Amino acid sequence: MRRVAPSVIAREQLQALLGGGMDREGNIVSALVEVVTRLVVQELLEGEQDDHLGGRGRYQRRDAGQLGSRNGYEPGRVRTAEGAIEVAVPQVRGGEEPFRSSLMGFLNGNSEVLERLVTEMYARGLSTRDVEDAFRDATGDMLLSKSAVSQITDRLWEDYQAFVSRDLSGISVEYLFVDAVFESLRRHGAKEALLVGWCIASDGRKHLLHLAVGNKESQSCWTEFFRSLLSRGMRAPTTITSDGAPGLINAITACFPASIRIRCWFHRLANLRAKLPDETAGEVMAHVYAVRDAPTLDAARAAADRLVNTYRREYPAAIACFTDDLDALLAIHRVPIRHRIRVRTTNLAERSFVEERRRTKVIPRFPDEKAALKLVFATMIRAADRWCRVSISDLERHQLTLLRAELGLDPPPANTDHRNTNHRKDIAA
Repeated sequence: MRRVAPSVIAREQLQALLGGGMDREGNIVSALVEVVTRLVVQELLEGEQDDHLGGRGRYQRRDAGQLGSRNGYEPGRVRTAEGAIEVAVPQVRGGEEPFRSSLMGFLNGNSEVLERLVTEMYARGLSTRDVEDAFRDATGDMLLSKSAVSQITDRLWEDYQAFVSRDLSGISVEYLFVDAVFESLRRHGAKEALLVGWCIASDGRKHLLHLAVGNKESQSCWTEFFRSLLSRGMRAPTTITSDGAPGLINAITACFPASIRIRCWFHRLANLRAKLPDETAGEVMAHVYAVRDAPTLDAARAAADRLVNTYRREYPAAIACFTDDLDALLAIHRVPIRHRIRVRTTNLAERSFVEERRRTKVIPRFPDEKAALKLVFATMIRAADRWCRVSISDLERHQLTLLRAELGLDPPPANTDHRNTNHRKDIAA
């Protein structure tokens, strides 16, 4: 067995990973995060041990009067949303005083830093018990109790309450997206829907607008969700992208009758592919993509007709799936051509849900609704802070102004003949 410090082994693993010499499966980024985290934590632990022993290195003799010696390592674990990361915790025996972590000492005298660190650790997927264990020094003394951790993380609940009551009139919502993620609540047993809404504004910025418990994706739950947005000053969006949940569609129609409803193409393509045999799926799906990627609305309708007429007898189930809510699928062709890839799916929410599930997978079931909301909110608002801005040119902004006037959402702009409704073809040009 090699007699080297665990940090040396961790550094060798990092070098092997960077050099492609490690046989690892899965995401290289996750592997890199794991190795780097282990290396940093290990070096910090060993550095604190060196400081405690007066700066003596490994195998260095004690000077006269010096006490304390290294006493091997105990297995330790750092728990994260990516999984547990194993570390070796150095031990000291025979010292003048017990070996204590200087990090713990620093945090004990800096309550504001401690509270912020606890909040971030909780938001990044550690349970209150994990956070409590993380702030336990080498003697077993706790810097924070579980109840103290809960009290600190309640700051997230205050942030959430401020978030769901803030004024939205300053956001010029252009494209609205809505979806739901389901989480288990211990009190109720079954999974409940957390309804999420976000948007792309007229300046290209992306905003997380609202997050609320819906119990289920019913029309009444979604209607209450939309009314909350409107009561806080949100203007009616130009388009709304969603999946095909009947209650959601009915709520959109009732609350935003003048807006354009768009059916998510990602979900529809998956449904279509599942109804086609492997040997001919590529051919049929090529026709479907021709509809989605058509240059104009008229061209999309013509491509849709060709698809239906060609395959209606051979694949009736797939064609019935395609024609269901077809107008909402084709509605992407009413917005500027560069924006169609942005509005045709709810993928932005799906990506944030993936991030959210990475955080919540370490929690089998939330104790209550409050715990679920504050953690999901913390995850999503942090993901939203990293969203990139969408480029919207002056021409595209003018096209959207004309489209909103045509829909009756806004008055026609000055010096514009609103009777001309052919601008939809110009948008796609």
